[in-house]
Amino acid sequence: MDRQHGYPIPARIHSVEESIERSRFRTLLAHAPDSDAAHAFVHRVREEFPDATHHCWAFVAGPPGSTRSIGMSDDGEPHGTAGRPMLTTLLHSGVGEIVAVCVRWYGGTKLGTGGLARAYSGGVKHALEGLEVEERIAKAHMRLTFGYAEIDAVQRLLDELDAHVEGESYGAEVVYEILLPEIRLPLLGRRLADLTQGRAELRRLD
Repeated sequence: MDRQHGYPIPARIHSVEESIERSRFRTLLAHAPDSDAAHAFVHRVREEFPDATHHCWAFVAGPPGSTRSIGMSDDGEPHGTAGRPMLTTLLHSGVGEIVAVCVRWYGGTKLGTGGLARAYSGGVKHALEGLEVEERIAKAHMRLTFGYAEIDAVQRLLDELDAHVEGESYGAEVVYEILLPEIRLPLLGRRLADLTQGRAELRRLD
């Protein structure tokens, strides 16, 4: 992913339901910025549908296609028939920070391993078709060091560029820790150089 651009993430919880060979499948998608959020959503769905036979899940808690923070579970289904197909579908969806939970109520007819894999991956694909997304704006975490004489001007500039001051300290110079949209970082560098005659120092923290 280009660091200067965002990527689509789920805007809200979305669910679809279908029946396959008398088994009922309900697939829910939600935003998962990290693994804790993903597991919390799985727990919430388990509590909402305690009578279901299985609660299978998968998540990609990062940019689209990233395997840095992923997880999956077959939750009692034959190994590899639920969590893996769901995860594969999420990884190829083009959507980031997403968790899927597929709730199954067994209807008495066995689907076989191939049928199960198609049912679980198909449920995720079906849910993705109607998922409303929004753009996640990539943020840069920076340390900004500058002189006391420029405090007012720097604060106005940060406000203008939608930069948020996360921390500040005052010693020989002023030090701010800031978060701002990655795409505005080059502009901040240029404006700071003009504003402080090159005296300000901007360093990445992440």
